Amino acid sequence: MIGLKTTLNVIDNSGALLVECVNILKNKVNNGCGSVGDEIVCVVKNARPISAASQASVNAVKVRRGDVRRAVIVRTRKPVKRPDGRIIRFDDNAAVLLNNKREMLGTRVGGLVSADLRMKGWGKVVSLAPKVL
Repeated sequence: MIGLKTTLNVIDNSGALLVECVNILKNKVNNGCGSVGDEIVCVVKNARPISAASQASVNAVKVRRGDVRRAVIVRTRKPVKRPDGRIIRFDDNAAVLLNNKREMLGTRVGGLVSADLRMKGWGKVVSLAPKVL
């Protein structure tokens, strides 16, 4: 479960490294806590530095420190129970940044993601991930 003020690692190549959750969208059921597959609003707390050479390239850094963006939660430290009875838990909280059209901001995903994303309509994120757990 992800609450407000929770920091998450960013596992795509959008340029952000660490974000802080400020709002969980459309989740009135779970007392303001988000889980895998939920969309959140976050603030970029730490980003890769931008050099003059990288601004001209095609895969330039897309975010800066202080930007307010949307993201989807892909991993949580809180154990999640699956319908078949298995319980899955990750080492950290992680997210993938989105644009305003709910499309991925980056072009790659650099870590493993939860298989629950596919059931919640985030098949694009699952297809780009190197490993699905």
